[in-house]
Amino acid sequence: MQKITNTTEREKIIAHIEKNELVRAKEFRQLGISGTSIANAVREGIITQHHRGLYMSGNGIPDMHFEFAEIAKRFPGYPICLDSALFFYGVTVLVPHRIWVAISASGWNPQVTEPLIETIRFREPYFSDDRTSVCVNGVNVLIYSLEKTLADSFRNPKLVRRPVAIEALRTALEEKKTTSFDIRKAAKKYGAYKTILPYLEALTTYA
Repeated sequence: MQKITNTTEREKIIAHIEKNELVRAKEFRQLGISGTSIANAVREGIITQHHRGLYMSGNGIPDMHFEFAEIAKRFPGYPICLDSALFFYGVTVLVPHRIWVAISASGWNPQVTEPLIETIRFREPYFSDDRTSVCVNGVNVLIYSLEKTLADSFRNPKLVRRPVAIEALRTALEEKKTTSFDIRKAAKKYGAYKTILPYLEALTTYA
């Protein structure tokens, strides 16, 4: 088995992958690590190549949110949205077969097949407001707040089926992940108030 000859670069690879879990090739190069050392690290099993130019620890086991981290690494600035965000917040048991990300009205639309992503264009303030950053597999992932995600889901019934949105609303309230007040506030701000109100009232009347 071929070994990495530059032990300093080997140590840098190990240290960086332990801290970040998911690393792009250019991050290694910025640390002064050569392509040869990266390739040798793959052969030794120190790191594995998840996709072209994207690496994770050789001992790493991707969890169900791993693809969110991958998207954030490859396309920073694209927030996770709609039923993908509902899944992240644990208010739906429906495992999305694609990852929904939002792009601005004039943003570049990435064309990739793995992982499978779908995009939706949001004009302002729908695109920039109520975004937060969460850590997934050591990567900062942009995602919309739960309240905005619920509003977006009810506002886009062709993209998020209404039964899925209703169940997500019910779960969010029952598990106290948010409040009726905050949901109403977001619904008013993002044009979903009239749509979501009947369901919200039905779920909270006898709560």
